[in-house]
Amino acid sequence: MRFFSPISRIRIVDEEITKSRVISPTSVPVPVGFRYGSMGATLASAPQIHENFQDYFSIPVVTPKVRQRRLNFDFWGEMPNEIKVQIFQYLLPKEIIRCSSVSRTWHKMCFDGQLWIKLDTSGFYTDITSESLVKIMTGAGPFVRDLNLRGCVQMRERWQMDSQKITDVCRNLEYFSIEDCRIDRTTVHCFLLRNPRLVHINLSRLSTLNNSAMKIIAQGCPQLEHLNVSWCQNIDTKGLQKIVESCPKLKELWADEIKGFNNHEFLLELFNRNTLEKLFVSHCVDLDDGSLEVLMHGKEPEIDLLTGRTVVPPRNFRHLSFDRCSALTDQSLKTLAYNVPRLVGLQIDQCAKLTDDALTGILESTPSLTHLNMEELDKVTNLTLQNIAKAPCAKSLEHLSISYCENLGDTGMLPIIRNCRKLKSIMMDNTRISDLVLTEAAAQLRHRNRKRMVGNASGKPEIGLKMVVYDCQNVNWTGVREVLSRNAEFYRLPHESTAPTYPCEIISLKCFYGYQPTVEEHTKRVLRGDLARASMLERKWAEYMVATEEAGAQGVGQRRRRRRARDAAMVHADEEEGGARGGRRRARSGGCVVM
Repeated sequence: MRFFSPISRIRIVDEEITKSRVISPTSVPVPVGFRYGSMGATLASAPQIHENFQDYFSIPVVTPKVRQRRLNFDFWGEMPNEIKVQIFQYLLPKEIIRCSSVSRTWHKMCFDGQLWIKLDTSGFYTDITSESLVKIMTGAGPFVRDLNLRGCVQMRERWQMDSQKITDVCRNLEYFSIEDCRIDRTTVHCFLLRNPRLVHINLSRLSTLNNSAMKIIAQGCPQLEHLNVSWCQNIDTKGLQKIVESCPKLKELWADEIKGFNNHEFLLELFNRNTLEKLFVSHCVDLDDGSLEVLMHGKEPEIDLLTGRTVVPPRNFRHLSFDRCSALTDQSLKTLAYNVPRLVGLQIDQCAKLTDDALTGILESTPSLTHLNMEELDKVTNLTLQNIAKAPCAKSLEHLSISYCENLGDTGMLPIIRNCRKLKSIMMDNTRISDLVLTEAAAQLRHRNRKRMVGNASGKPEIGLKMVVYDCQNVNWTGVREVLSRNAEFYRLPHESTAPTYPCEIISLKCFYGYQPTVEEHTKRVLRGDLARASMLERKWAEYMVATEEAGAQGVGQRRRRRRARDAAMVHADEEEGGARGGRRRARSGGCVVM
């Protein structure tokens, strides 16, 4: 192989240079290292080229090494234990229990403590045996942080036999729930004594506990933030007072149906601490006006002469529940006004003595209120609903319940529907509302969908508003049909695109039991994007309802109207069950009348 010709020369082409340099040579010799000669001489002078230009056929052929396949390769057996645990963590607790019966190796792996850092049996407590629960708790005891044994009544005998062994290993608990468990008092005391880092304790519905358990919690659980002792018959506010004094981080207290809430010393301690954010005291008949006033204002507070309000630091309460506290009146509820600015949820169901004046000041001073339950308040009128629609909380209200308030009707609910744009659920059963409320709700949700403009191109909306309107005498099928029609409606965006846009949110309706099967089937079709069949179902149902009403009229053509009603009923039934098969309606009989 040669790079240069033996007669190669470098010649000057420019004529001017040639004329000025007549004596200069017309060629330049090739460098010595690149002159024509033998191949060996050329490559010897350039050793770096020698390596690149060897003969191709002189290169030895390298055969690739064939990797031999390992015989009897056990993929799962040779996998590291850490990866196995990571794989099992994707399974639900119920599925892990099922996998434990595959083999001995899997059985050992399924009861590894690293898989049971959170042991929550609320989803499968009826399917798991007491032996398996004991094995899980004893094997994973040091790893368990969250232990929820709610409803595990099958452990009643096991607690007596294995309580010492279980409590010896479970010493790192932070969340502990034994609601509705058949557990003895001694075992509960052992759990509380050996877990000083408890943050969340749920002892609801345990009739065996008394104030001694509250004393143990006060002495050994200084990090406590959540305590639930609802429906514990032998616990009163004297035991709770010890916890409030010893647990400075307590934020949530569930004490439904606990006796002694007329104890002003306990309530004054709560007032001075001012750390509670959630307080649930439903069914506490001892809670009266004086007790609630001490809880909110303390004793002998200073009064502002200009406004007439008490001068106290605002309370940190965010959720308050006074359901079925029959002793409360308007005077006690007025103590919440301008004193709980962070309030988010308020429940005052079945407080029969409350009137419209009880909520006036609260609504004006709670701009963040999102949940309001006021069921079975016979003395509350539409004025309260109108005040809610004008209050600052109208922009944030999401859940409203006025069930069994027989004095409430369209006059109060229409302003609520128009002004509370973030509503997600409304409970209005057994009230005086009519079809106007349903029509207005459908119109407002349609406006909310059009306001977003982009719409839903996939045609699969979500439930944006839940309404409960059963047992309302003034609600007819026409209002229900209006809601169904709006749910299956699609729009066209102006000046942007000719493609239809589907609603992003729909109304989930619970109404009269005779209409409910049609409403549920219609909602299923809308949620899966089948708006055409949903509209057809709504149209057939409307024809059936019209024919039924006509069949009940007296006069000429009554038999013909009844026959039309029967045909419409069959068509509607076929459409509700998925449509006629093969273009023909299924044969229907009236059933056997012999028996």
